[in-house]
Parts: sequence; structure tokens; C-alpha cells
Amino acid sequence: MIPSEPPGAGPALAETVRGLQERAARALPAEVVEHADGWWLRHDSGSSWWVASVLPHGPDGPGGPGTSAATAGLARRVARAEEFYARHGGTARFQITPDACPAGLDALLAGRGYDRSHPVSLQAAAVAEIPGQRAGGPLRVRIEDRPVDAWFGVWLAVRGEGAGAAAWGLLDRVAGPSAYARVLHGDETVAVGRAVADSGWAGVFAMATLPAARGRGAGGRVLGALAEWAGAHGATGLYLQVERDNPAALRLYARAGFREVCTYHYRTAGAKP
Repeated sequence: MIPSEPPGAGPALAETVRGLQERAARALPAEVVEHADGWWLRHDSGSSWWVASVLPHGPDGPGGPGTSAATAGLARRVARAEEFYARHGGTARFQITPDACPAGLDALLAGRGYDRSHPVSLQAAAVAEIPGQRAGGPLRVRIEDRPVDAWFGVWLAVRGEGAGAAAWGLLDRVAGPSAYARVLHGDETVAVGRAVADSGWAGVFAMATLPAARGRGAGGRVLGALAEWAGAHGATGLYLQVERDNPAALRLYARAGFREVCTYHYRTAGAKP
């Protein structure tokens, strides 16, 4: 299940990437989603900006990549997406993954003045290879099927977002089985994360550790607990998305056994998010 080919190695990898990104879109469900020719047009008025982006999967267009017909078809699809965001009062933003998106889309958006930003690493690991829970020590892990105030409190303290009605609404829209992990030191929640199981995979989201608790293994405990939960819910693989400019998170995930499947970035109309 975990692809062994290097990034860009062929259609099998591209299909895996599309599948993981679409699972992530279901785990981060926007308020409004329209499907058009394989593209997911997503608008959300209150959640994180990446929830409200176009997931431009689907065919290259008539005639194959690079043809005038394909370029014209891409331009029409981009215009439709721009109309969608104008209608909802949002900013058009595209998630661009080489080989998983139509050829020529990134260049077309650049030519239309879209800014490139936020390089992200899509990573995966086998559930069986994630280090399990260690007995003893001052840290305890709790798994719940709904987020509690303490879970949101850590997320808000670390990320500066998330405890409002919009965040609760996003989580209420998640259809798949979900787990919310908390690591406690005494009675204090010091680290959190969540997972969503979906057709053999589980996505890991909302990883956060309070600054005072970093370097003590709390993040690894969250991953281990979520991996155990994922295995119990039929998943054999874990995936996550992490910004490339977050070295601490990259080190944590590497220690846990994750490796990069591919990278992607965003193209945003006008100003960067």
C-alpha cells in the first residue's frame, strides 16, 4: 500500500497521491464543495485557508497535455473555478501537485498572475512500523471520538486558530471514523492530534505540542496512539501533510517512520494567503 516508487515515477504513484489527497479533503470537509470535471471546488468561510482551495484532479483535457485544445480546456476550468470563488466571496487558490494535476496547470496559473507559496510534503508510513506505546513514565494518552475543550485548547495555543464555531463545524462534517488523541502530564493536556480512517488509510491532522512539553516524546506518543487506533479501524497506512519549512515536525515524522511521497504547493490569485 505504501508506494515504493520515487516521486514522479509513474501513473501508479500519481493515482496513490490523488487518492490520499482526496481522503484528506474528506477529512477536512469544506462548507461548500462542487465537483467539476474531476476538480474539487471548495469554499469555507471560517476554517484554515487550505481547506478552501481547488483540488484539481482529473484528465488533462482533449488532445492530451500540451495541445492547444487541452490548454483551452484548462483555461475554461480555471475560469469556472474563479467564478465559483467570486460567487462565494473567496480567493481562488489551487493545490498543485506535479503529475497528480493536469500538465500545464501550474504554468497557466503563473501566467495569470497567481502567486506560488507554501511548499508541503505529503508523507506516508505503514501502521505496523510506527513505534507503539511505551508503558510507564509521566505521560498518559487518551483517545476520544469527539474533541473536548482541552484538545482544542492545545491546538489554539500552538496554532493560534481553531476553537471557534467554524472549527467545530468542520469537525462535525467529517463522515469517517475519527480519533482525537491527547497526551496528558498529570491532569494537563500537553499534546494533541487527530486521525480519520478512510478505505485502508488513516490521515493524521492537527498535531500540536505545547512549547513547555516539547522534546519529551509527547508528539511521538500521539502518533503511536493514533497508529494503534488506525490499525484497529482497518487502516494499514498512515499519511500526513507537513509544511516543508517546519523542521521540528519533519524530524518527528522521520523518527516515527514516515517518508515523503511527493511535494506540492499552492497558487493563489492576487496576494499570498
